[in-house]
Amino acid sequence: MGKFILSKRSNGEFQFNLNAENGQTILSSEGYSSKAACENGIESVRKNSPDESKYDRKTSANGKFYFTLKATNGQIIGTSQMYESVSNRDNGIASVKSNAPDATMEDQSA
Repeated sequence: MGKFILSKRSNGEFQFNLNAENGQTILSSEGYSSKAACENGIESVRKNSPDESKYDRKTSANGKFYFTLKATNGQIIGTSQMYESVSNRDNGIASVKSNAPDATMEDQSA
């Protein structure tokens, strides 16, 4: 089972990472101004992650592959790491789909 890690950045913003069972980060959020907004972002990932249409598959300027996950309103709620191949990126999407809906949350923001 995956795990959301909620943390606080040095600039005071809150963020989360979704980690797979092996501890590898598979999705990261942008910064949020409040902890409550960050927790809402986690809930949005849980809700939207099973929906294939919410994923945008992208290629970076350096030729690596990544994806973003969007909320119902079209806003990006998470961005993946960079992958060397399309198949690895697609495996990352499959991992988010299987891990996010039931992932626990660990608050490390204190």
